[in-house]
Amino acid sequence: MEKCNIKIINKSNFPLPKYQTEGSAGVDIYANIIEPLHIERGKIILVPTGLFVSMPFGYEAQIRARSGLTLQHGITIANGIGTIDSDFRGEIQVILINLGSHDYKVAPGERIAQMVIKKYICASFEEVEVLDETQRGQGGFGHSGS
Repeated sequence: MEKCNIKIINKSNFPLPKYQTEGSAGVDIYANIIEPLHIERGKIILVPTGLFVSMPFGYEAQIRARSGLTLQHGITIANGIGTIDSDFRGEIQVILINLGSHDYKVAPGERIAQMVIKKYICASFEEVEVLDETQRGQGGFGHSGS
């Protein structure tokens, strides 16, 4: 397994992120709050983690939902997957949304999301007048079947 060195400052009252099992792709991150945060149904809140990271160029940290929190309570990441760029040095904060049928309270130290470190490439864009032809062409949503 390829590894990459991530420098981290932990200003929270909770443990550093760690892999729960040998095969885990992500590490859980915690709500760095003193009192519970209330999320009404359909509402969005920003939750601090107290974590600051430095990654090598060509890497990003993806902030993803925790499946159990989503399945059991409808709490997920409002922006789908949050991206922490390699040049960002601010605090990692998580944008949570309550899609459940009941209000929810985020507890201090609750595992609210997972962080996955990913390698990426930068694209070079070439402006053209026409794109090459494909079998699919401009067929959009549902074009390839249900």
